Amino acid sequence: MTTKRTLIGAAIAATLAATFAGSAFAQVPAGYPADYQKIIDGAKKEAKLVIYSATDSKAAQPLIKDFNAMYPGVTVEYNDMNSTEVYNRFISEAAAGGNTADVVWSSAMDLQMRLASDGHALQYKSNEAAKLPAWAVWNDSAYGTTFEPAAIVYNKRLLATNEVPRTHAAFAALIKTEKFRDKVTTYDIEKSGVGFMFMTQDARENPQFLDLENAFGVAKVRVQSSTGTMLERISSGENLIGYNVLGSYALVRAKTDPSLGVVLPADYTLIMSRVQFINKAAKHPNAAKLWMDYLLSVRGQTIIANDSKLFAIRSDVKGETTSAELIKIIGEKNVKPIPVHPIVLQFLGPAKRMAFLKQWKETAGKK
Repeated sequence: MTTKRTLIGAAIAATLAATFAGSAFAQVPAGYPADYQKIIDGAKKEAKLVIYSATDSKAAQPLIKDFNAMYPGVTVEYNDMNSTEVYNRFISEAAAGGNTADVVWSSAMDLQMRLASDGHALQYKSNEAAKLPAWAVWNDSAYGTTFEPAAIVYNKRLLATNEVPRTHAAFAALIKTEKFRDKVTTYDIEKSGVGFMFMTQDARENPQFLDLENAFGVAKVRVQSSTGTMLERISSGENLIGYNVLGSYALVRAKTDPSLGVVLPADYTLIMSRVQFINKAAKHPNAAKLWMDYLLSVRGQTIIANDSKLFAIRSDVKGETTSAELIKIIGEKNVKPIPVHPIVLQFLGPAKRMAFLKQWKETAGKK
């Protein structure tokens, strides 16, 4: 399980703050309405922003650093948890009426949409909303921020080129063979919010999903709660192949780890977008609005692409880790973005969730 960490955005030296903070806060971003100054001034008075997120601290650091450069008077408290922890902590604190996050940012799109559609999200039309794909914005409340594929990851030292599966059907056929017994990994869908979401979306997209589940059972799949653990075990050879691994993390690591190969399935590739919303009861709402607009801006998205390596969602951002480049690799017709919309809640109702998990245990979970 991901260890929770808290990052405090570094404040600039006091002398620099005194000299430049006023001018930094006085500057309305180009193209924004003049009355945006009220939000900037409000954020300066609030002086703090609390974020709960499932994005690794290492990936978030460049964004926090740049945000602090723009708005040096706002200290960012960044809490890094896994996606299920983000949901559980926020919902329990909100119910108790105590202090909680101003901004919630998570890869578990379905859990995020449950919170947003249940009324926890502030309706705020970002100044950058028009630059996002239509499927990435819901009710001016929840926003997709990235464009990340669900990938198949394998050990290049232990799998021959002709063994590597390029489609979901080929993957299911491969892992039924004796070589892959106890050597396949995927998310623990009971503990990982993003893992559950990916698997339920597979159930929607893949007409042979039951065969895939049965194949996991034959392989005696090994489940994990985090992407990092799966990548470590595939790299070491303890596992040979991983399914629905978060492609943003896998593709970055594969550049420096010669043991890892990454496949974006040719029949369809699910695209996850980290969903962000502002807490309707935020104690620092103006600072939260600044962060929302920053993360969706060209400046923020360029850092998401080139520093955080999370794949920018905006089509006008340049770089290798962008939606435009990924679409070129996969092919536009094979890209299947998971929409920022309550439709993703289909399997979150107690009855459907229990039925889905029951079927998973009876097929993929059999030992």
